[in-house]
This record gives sequence, C-alpha cells and structure tokens, in this order.
Amino acid sequence: MNRLYAIGDIHGCYGALYALLEKIKPDPKQDRVIFLGDYINRGNDSKKVIDRLIEFKQLYPRSIFLKGNHEVMFLNYLNGSRETLFLQSGGLETLDSYGIIPPNTEAARRKVPSSHKLFLLDLLPYWEERDYIFVHAGMEKGRHPSMQKQDWLYWADKEKFIQQSFPKNHKKIIFGHFAQKAPLIMADKIGIDSGAAYGGKLTCLILPDMIFVTS
Repeated sequence: MNRLYAIGDIHGCYGALYALLEKIKPDPKQDRVIFLGDYINRGNDSKKVIDRLIEFKQLYPRSIFLKGNHEVMFLNYLNGSRETLFLQSGGLETLDSYGIIPPNTEAARRKVPSSHKLFLLDLLPYWEERDYIFVHAGMEKGRHPSMQKQDWLYWADKEKFIQQSFPKNHKKIIFGHFAQKAPLIMADKIGIDSGAAYGGKLTCLILPDMIFVTS
C-alpha cells in the first residue's frame, strides 16, 4: 500500500528533524513525504535543515514541500521588503545560521546559497491527494484550492479556520502552523504542528494508517 507521510513545522530544529527521519522508513518508490512548511526561523539550524531537505528531495523524488508563512517572510526579506517582520519572527536565528549579521540584506542575498533560494522559490502553496488536501495554515470554506487566498494558505486565523465545518465529501485537510502539544484531530481536518521550536516534538502523520510518529 502506498502511504503518505506528512511532517509538521520544523522551524530550524535540525535535531528533531534528524531524529524523526531516522524513525520513519518511507519507500522512495511508492510512498510520498509531504512537508507542511515553516522549515526556518526560531530554531538555531535553519541552514542545516534546508541542506537536509534538499538532500532528502534527491533521495525521495516523490516528496512534496509546501510553503509556510516563514518562508514567505524570508523571501520577502531577501527581496528587500518587510525586513522588520522577518527579523522579529525568528529571522535573526535564521540569518545567524547562514553567518549573516543583520540588517545587511545585501550580505544575506550573497550568503544564502543559490540552491536554497531555488528550494524556497519552488515551494508549493498546497498539495492534493485522492482523500486529502495538505496545506500549511488553512483554507477558506467554499473556495477551490486553486482559488484560495495567500492569507488563508500561509497565515490563516486559527479560530476562523477551526470553526469552519467542511462537508463530509470534502477531502480531509492536513495542516500545520498552529503549535499545540498534541495533534488536533477533527472529522474534517488534522493539525500536526506539535511545537518543535517551543520545546515540543516534531510530528509525522502516516496516512491512511493514522499513525503519529514524533521525534
């Protein structure tokens, strides 16, 4: 049986990522690993995390990497916009992992490897499978995935998103973004950000088995 492995927010926590990947054993030819975004910021090893993910992508070519709001902020920073927001949202730790002393954006552009920039630019807004939709933050009810606004995909308001009840024939939504001690399991959605950057674990949800593995 082909399985889906969804991995929540890493936030520069390389140790947690390494431990989790050692525990799960996806088949590179049949299974698909889907990373839900927020690979950087807050933790101390953002550069190391992205290096590992690029390597993982080569070993597991069926893998999918979604964009999170922290990748949005990093790309904005590298383009010279909304720099303060990035720095106040854990960006200082990310820049430090690249050996960059802020606020020199030009230095950031030079020191971030081109392979990392391409990785960030290639991130997807969402991913659909037969029974599931994977997204970083959330979706607005009544809108096709391709018509979702970025505010919902990357920054969704937790209360508004969680309170929405999607119909039974809607694909189950697998998301991260909202850190909590344990996975949030609902009939129409499952949240798996277990707060790796705040002393919690990094979580992987294996589907359709509904098995949770933590770092």
